[in-house]
Amino acid sequence: MTGDHQVLALLLFSAFIVGTLAITTWVSRHRHGSAEEFCAGGRLFSPMENGFAIAGDYMSAASFLGISGLIALFGYDGMLYSVGFLVAWLVVLFLVAELVRNCGRFTLADVIAARMRERPVRIASGTSSVTVSVLYLVAQMVGAGSLVALLLGGTSGAARSWTVIGVGALMVIYVSLGGMRATTWIQIVKAVLLMAGALALTVLVLVRFHGDVNHLLTTAAERSGHGRDFLAPGLKYGGDWIARLDFISLGLALVLGTAGLPHILSRFYTVPTARAARRSVVWAIGLIGSFYLMTIVLGFGAAAILGTAEVRASNAAGNTAVPLLALDLGGGAGSTGGAVLFAVVAAVAFATILAVVAGITLASSVSVAHDLYASLKRPGTKRYGEVAVARVAAVGVGAVAIGLGLLARDLNVAFLVGLAFAVAASANLPVLLYTLFWRKFTTRGAVWSVYGGLVPSVLLVVLSPVVSGSPEALFPGMDFQLFPLQNPGLVSIPLGFLAGWLGTVTSPEPPDEARHAETEVRALTGAGAV
Repeated sequence: MTGDHQVLALLLFSAFIVGTLAITTWVSRHRHGSAEEFCAGGRLFSPMENGFAIAGDYMSAASFLGISGLIALFGYDGMLYSVGFLVAWLVVLFLVAELVRNCGRFTLADVIAARMRERPVRIASGTSSVTVSVLYLVAQMVGAGSLVALLLGGTSGAARSWTVIGVGALMVIYVSLGGMRATTWIQIVKAVLLMAGALALTVLVLVRFHGDVNHLLTTAAERSGHGRDFLAPGLKYGGDWIARLDFISLGLALVLGTAGLPHILSRFYTVPTARAARRSVVWAIGLIGSFYLMTIVLGFGAAAILGTAEVRASNAAGNTAVPLLALDLGGGAGSTGGAVLFAVVAAVAFATILAVVAGITLASSVSVAHDLYASLKRPGTKRYGEVAVARVAAVGVGAVAIGLGLLARDLNVAFLVGLAFAVAASANLPVLLYTLFWRKFTTRGAVWSVYGGLVPSVLLVVLSPVVSGSPEALFPGMDFQLFPLQNPGLVSIPLGFLAGWLGTVTSPEPPDEARHAETEVRALTGAGAV
């Protein structure tokens, strides 16, 4: 990258950071300091605003940088992420959106506690929510490091490290000062910028190939080094039975994980009614569906225009495919158009990272304050307000995410998000569905369901090739790999459902029929909803 490219991109970075900090400062001056204001933005957002915010929260660095990079490297198999992320919203729309809005207040634990003993389920659910959030945050940190390393020449490890630290500091400021209202407006601005940037690049790719999609795919196959195999399943996940099982495992995690993501579920509490929550999801599906279709064009476009070898040479995980594509589409290195387009795309990607980390940090800090702190505080000790605890928790979550982000900086961001989805689908989704739809579900069943999905999923990741036993692992020099799959979803998701059932049928306490009936009426009608 030339100095002009760097200066222009850094100016745009700075403009977005200044703008978002201005939003945060403005909101912090007009807030009331209540838990409802901090955690749910006063429930004042319209379905369209919340739909844009959901899209902004969901379309992460993994989507913009990671998925396009995987498609550029692996062709057809890379599209699994695009399809999985999109199909997952049908589960959210038809099974959980309205019901969660009616039953809860701020977090997933509110829904479960509506018909169970509060303390054990809040501790279990809070622990799970923080774990999922930290895993998701690490992916965003890695994306930020890759982006700025490319901007500054691609060789500076110190620059990547300082970028991760800077993003962590900014997300703590956003959450601590502005709460949900500031976070929502940052996500709305980011969603508009991301859609505009992705649309511009997609149009330019199609113009380059005169609108001939077949020519685009054929050229991508030729320049990939794999020929026609690039357009067929099996390049990444078809080598042997372990790779095929990994494919199924990843698909399950992506499709089922969204409904268990804490930062997505918390967005349903920012609208006044369950009907508004459902309409928010419809808006979000339209935006997200359009975006993921564009990532497919961008991925194959990067393979066709740059070549898979150049993408891999810049970043082995493919995280820099889209910025490099923008540079070429604008006129190439050294051209004014290339500098401008690269800078715009880099700034949009950086905005994406900042908006998503703010949403995830808010969800996890609220879970710490509303679920863990409220449940673990000893009687008689001084009680601090939920908002104050959430602000302190944001600092702690940020510090953990920074540390893990520095450790995992060479892994693909879409792949890291796949792990977060697997943990969410294993620990959060079973207990949520059982609570909403199973009349005989008990407190023991709820606690076992959470831990029965959370512990195996995290343990299997630790014992997988992701952490050790392979050149691409977190610790390539060590080998304590026992589990062959990179994604644990195929094993851990059924274990979460099985543990919930086993805990319920062996529970000495009978299910509370009255509370279930009350929860069912509230979930379906909204009567008594906060």
